[in-house]
Amino acid sequence: MKYLMAIDAGTGSIRVVLFDLAGKQVAFSSREWTHLSEEGISSSMRFDCDANWKLTISCIKDITSKIDPKDIISLSSTSMREGIVLYDKDGKELWAVANVDARAGEEVKYLKEHFNGIEEQFYKISGQTFALGALPRLLWLKNHKKDIYDKVAKITMINDWILYKLSGVFSSEPSNAGTSGIFSLKKRDWVSSMAKETGLKNDIFPPCFEPGTVLGKVSKLVSKECGLSTFTKVVVGGGDVQLGSAGLGVVEMGDVAVLGGSFWQQIVNIRDALPPKDMSIRVNPHVIKGLSQAEGITFFSGLIMRWFRDAFCDKEKEEAIKRGIDAYAVLEEKAKSVPVGSNGIIPIFSDVMNYSKWYHASPSFLNLSIDPSVCNKASMFRSLEENAAIVSSLNLEKIKEFTGVDFKRIIFAGGAGKGELWSQILSDVTGCEVVVPKVKEATALGAAMAAGVGAGVYKDLKTAAKEIVVWEKTFKPNLENKKIYDDIKQNWQKIYKKELKLVDEGLTKSMWKAPGIENKKTTI
Repeated sequence: MKYLMAIDAGTGSIRVVLFDLAGKQVAFSSREWTHLSEEGISSSMRFDCDANWKLTISCIKDITSKIDPKDIISLSSTSMREGIVLYDKDGKELWAVANVDARAGEEVKYLKEHFNGIEEQFYKISGQTFALGALPRLLWLKNHKKDIYDKVAKITMINDWILYKLSGVFSSEPSNAGTSGIFSLKKRDWVSSMAKETGLKNDIFPPCFEPGTVLGKVSKLVSKECGLSTFTKVVVGGGDVQLGSAGLGVVEMGDVAVLGGSFWQQIVNIRDALPPKDMSIRVNPHVIKGLSQAEGITFFSGLIMRWFRDAFCDKEKEEAIKRGIDAYAVLEEKAKSVPVGSNGIIPIFSDVMNYSKWYHASPSFLNLSIDPSVCNKASMFRSLEENAAIVSSLNLEKIKEFTGVDFKRIIFAGGAGKGELWSQILSDVTGCEVVVPKVKEATALGAAMAAGVGAGVYKDLKTAAKEIVVWEKTFKPNLENKKIYDDIKQNWQKIYKKELKLVDEGLTKSMWKAPGIENKKTTI
């Protein structure tokens, strides 16, 4: 038996998944991880390369201990986007941050004030704003840790870091490098002049290869660490959303998907030549050459569920262990009896996508009742599922307006796609048919596809998707429920605006703000 390995570095965990050549998952290992802030640095989110590499190695060893490592013919990686790793001239990691690190607020303001129109200019090339981009972060490093900045010789994204650790080869690829904002959607390559124009190093960018390109083989050093064979090919992967799209079969123009992981992404495939109209929606290179993706993001949806589970649901976790099922499955069972609208409970967490001015209200639940039969863990859990679907629906409506692409079918995957109730809620809220694939770890499957392309198993990613993506269930919208959700959506948007005003006045604390966003100090 021959296998393909996928290494998936998400926001909340590292996962290593083994697939056979037909795309069937045969082994899985994961470790939860946390990206902590740096002491004294507001809104920072560091990526601990040493600790996280050890977790990655432990997951790989879980897999290699169960099979003959020589049967793994190739591997690839995927990761959260936006996170960057910087290296010195000897290839040693100097500094790294995870995806929503927002320390560079002053640098964003500096770039906007001293380079008039630069964000709009760069957005037209890259499809990115400064919100999660690499330029302000690099400028922050230059301003605050110049001793480290002066040593920087290379930059990669986190999925590239994994492949570098495995093979010793520096590389990048369009789908994740594109989220750095130092990139051309059209040329699918770095634009080093952007760095030079803003006073930063412009000679630190590694070669950019298409997903599926063979970099080399597993090094002898790593082989000793984790048991992988030195015969295993190391293949270029991609960003989690774009490879996840391939793993869902979202490979044609106009295809739509919602990826329900730690963050939720709503994506629509568009032509790579389509110029961004404004800065309200993000546009990323797809892993499929010739396509880009218009994207909305719902912040922290999966992480909010994890917080709710761990903070309030010890009994459900104990029940899940006794029954041998997931705690979320237990919570969904209880939530099924809660009426549509969750007895009026209104969660306030992620706002609808506003890429040019991105910040969120203070996390909260509104409209709670002190009647335990109405307000309880089941109704609050359902309200969170409904809220994630509502924000996704609003983001998809913005993308439809932005791109002119209409759709009636959504592919739904990631951890959230395991929930039948959640899938039905998404269908009811959007009014679209929701299709769930058999393999829920779509991001990992996409990485395995890339590994398979490198090994010659598949002609290309599009061919691989057509051959191995299998659908498990289809959910049809309940149009009566949709009417209820339409009203809730309208009310939620009005309420959220008022919640943002509380943040603007300094009365509540934003869940997350993009660098450079300040309180307005307005009055109601």
